[in-house]
Amino acid sequence: MVLAAASSGSGKTTVAALLCRALRARGLHVQPFKLGPDYLDPTHLTRAAGREARNLDSFLLGRQRLRELFARAAAQADVSVLEGVMGLFDGRDPTTDEHSTADLALLLDAPVVLVLDAGGSARTVAAVACGLRDFRAELRVAGVILNRVAGAGHAALCEAALDQVGLPVLGWVARDEGLHLPERHLGLLSAEQAAWDEAAADRAAEGLRLDALLKAIHAPALPDAPAPAQAGTPVRVALAHDEAFHFSYPDALDELGAQGAELIRFSPLRDAALPAGVGGVLLPGGYPEAHAHELSANVSMRESIRSFAAAGGAVLAECGGLMYLGESLDVDGQDVPMCGVIPYRTRMPPRLTLGYRDATALRNTLVAPAGTQVRGHEFHHSVLTHAPTRPAWAWTAHDGTVTEEGYAHGNVLASYLHLHLGADPALAARFLDACRAVTA
Repeated sequence: MVLAAASSGSGKTTVAALLCRALRARGLHVQPFKLGPDYLDPTHLTRAAGREARNLDSFLLGRQRLRELFARAAAQADVSVLEGVMGLFDGRDPTTDEHSTADLALLLDAPVVLVLDAGGSARTVAAVACGLRDFRAELRVAGVILNRVAGAGHAALCEAALDQVGLPVLGWVARDEGLHLPERHLGLLSAEQAAWDEAAADRAAEGLRLDALLKAIHAPALPDAPAPAQAGTPVRVALAHDEAFHFSYPDALDELGAQGAELIRFSPLRDAALPAGVGGVLLPGGYPEAHAHELSANVSMRESIRSFAAAGGAVLAECGGLMYLGESLDVDGQDVPMCGVIPYRTRMPPRLTLGYRDATALRNTLVAPAGTQVRGHEFHHSVLTHAPTRPAWAWTAHDGTVTEEGYAHGNVLASYLHLHLGADPALAARFLDACRAVTA
């Protein structure tokens, strides 16, 4: 089932996690997915389902690759719960449904369950649901789950209105502060940082009509799961993973593993040095600005990473990883020293940069030769304090503005661009070849 809404903030993540939790309690194996490039919502779905959530993004992955990766994960479960992104029809372009939740539901031939915020309304809920259902006739809207309901009486009023337009209520979730998930400037806090009250989740589950929900979904026709990648010579790769760095796609890590990478997790916050014998380092995005002083205080780790890069080690850093590799990070007007691997300083202005990017490699990089086109996305508050030197990528905005971004030199690639190494096996293969050359 695809859970969709009229807009962001309607409670999709809460309802999706509640469903995963309730279905799991029935003894079902539940595979959660998150539509779009989001790194944070999947952590809540993972905890609720007891199975790692996967990202499905038709822009980053491409349509066929998305279907293949979905099939591989869904084949291992009894039921798949797909949490949509933004409103049902919101994608990259306001004039089309491309890369929207609706687009993905049609691509997978999956029924849509609408999650509607019923707070302060009753009959109007039916009008919103009817509009969403009828905006694109080929979508199959199976029913509605009402969120932020005042109680059973309120739910009954909404259900009577929805009955007039032929849409069944498949459950309702009462307004409950115990279900509130706090946010930070990049979205919800991760499941490791914030959780709802378990008693509130138990209460909410009582309003879910699981029997009706399970009858409303079906097994779509899907391609065979992709054949495993041809594994190369094993190579150890250090993966930063702690409170400061944890924005990684499971399918990308799986692709690296399938091609021979032994991923060794380490903490730039707490470990004294990089793991021994690694040929490469992955520094994913995260929240280095929230842990800047602790990262800076771990001088031995900063020196270990700087020495590794200086010796020709392969270092791939995205967003938060770029900030950490730089010379310093401005925190409340204070320059906090970072690794000093790349000649960038970053600061945190009160604005957000986000969007999908069709990028071209300006020079040879760890993941792609010069001239290669890749797809990625940006989502960050930090900015560089000066124009980039040795930029890695270039892309053109809708208004014709060309942006050059990142840093690529030798065996170091650092950028605000989040790539999906599971989208194209060639990206992972080139990185691992560089790692193997280091340890040869």
